[in-house]
Amino acid sequence: MFGSVLIANRGEIACRVIRTCRRLGVRTIAVYSDADAGAPHTKQADVAVRIGPPPVKDSYLQIDAIVAAARAHGADAIHPGYGLLSEKRAFAEAVAAAGVVFIGPPPEALDAFGDKLKARAVALAAGVSPPPGSDGPVEPGDVERVEREAARIGYPLLVKAAGGGGGIGMQIVHKPEDLARAVRACSDRGKSAFSDERVYMERYVAQPRHIEVQVFCDAHGGAVAFGERECSVQRRHQKIVEESPSPAAFFAGEAGAARRAKLYDDALRIVKQVGYVGAGTCEFIADADGALWFLEVNARLQVEHPVTEMVGGLDLVELQLRIASGERLPDGARWTPSGHAMEARVYAEDPAKKFVPQPGKITKLTWPEPSASLRIETGVEEGGEVTPYYDPMIAKVVAHGATRAEAIARLDAALAETRLELTGARGPAATNVEFLRRVLSDARFAGGQYDTSFAEALAAGK
Repeated sequence: MFGSVLIANRGEIACRVIRTCRRLGVRTIAVYSDADAGAPHTKQADVAVRIGPPPVKDSYLQIDAIVAAARAHGADAIHPGYGLLSEKRAFAEAVAAAGVVFIGPPPEALDAFGDKLKARAVALAAGVSPPPGSDGPVEPGDVERVEREAARIGYPLLVKAAGGGGGIGMQIVHKPEDLARAVRACSDRGKSAFSDERVYMERYVAQPRHIEVQVFCDAHGGAVAFGERECSVQRRHQKIVEESPSPAAFFAGEAGAARRAKLYDDALRIVKQVGYVGAGTCEFIADADGALWFLEVNARLQVEHPVTEMVGGLDLVELQLRIASGERLPDGARWTPSGHAMEARVYAEDPAKKFVPQPGKITKLTWPEPSASLRIETGVEEGGEVTPYYDPMIAKVVAHGATRAEAIARLDAALAETRLELTGARGPAATNVEFLRRVLSDARFAGGQYDTSFAEALAAGK
């Protein structure tokens, strides 16, 4: 096991990694921007190092500054968390060049899955089908070819940024006259957000459900799938409620069990194709009949990993640390799920205004008491601020129950007990706490009959 680990991230994931490191007796080094000076993760770590001003490009994306902090403070390894630099090949290579261990997949895997077009090729080589689409980039200026490819794929279709993630650089196109504009817009967004202007197209799956599989691989050939998560409660293609196992009807009965087993096998075949090591998530899209199509691999820990931990009795961060230090997956690392877990992401945003972020000062914050069946994952505290520089997530509230109904009830009770007030520049600012409770109380959600359009429809009163 490592003696010291630097966490190249912020907020609740930095606090989450610090908690496991502390339990294992591992010294921790936090990094922070000026906007995060005095934030909880800086106080929980053994050492905190300033790396720059508030904008992420000047701080949390500064590879040289983070690697220098690791070397200056004797870090044996760097945990990247999620987002930011976590899936950047250049970061993993810079960490290794400094003689420090990168707690994540090898650079070749990051390269394969950091590009959506390469990821499609990996899946196809593994015998797993993505939605029908273009297997190479399409040029915004080549209107004739774009239209020809779209006609072959069929409408509706998705235009996607090749280097994108988190729903950024993605548009649904229902008719040919909207195609050229969507391709240009996604290309421009990809260039701005990822320095990658390439786009491709794929068939849009109607009434889709978003299903993902948690995988772990060690450097000795060991690989395991730790169940699936249902992540279909989304807005702007980003998740706000996740659960495990999926309540989808197509997973019921003997046929459902066979479909689930094949899903796990497909996920493992995809990551084994590139010599994967560490934690990863294979994401799939399902249609109303339960046909599952490969979407992408997130080569890192996911925001929603606590639901897998609570159902499986696991500590995925500990497994990351052990695998990165050269250990094998332990004999006990088998998927033996118990009960049901559900996570709600609490955001400073206004669901009534298309979920627009609401920066402000946290003037009141009280969480319910955590327990074996209730976790509060947060990186903020009363008196702190939700700034416009970063994602406006305040916390994740995660509940476990013997049944799905019990998990829903426990999560709803926890949100009801939450006291959260936010003050913006013009007065009280909104959060999504009450909207999350509306999700949990909706009959469609209670019945497991929802898809990725559900949350935005609910916010619109549908």
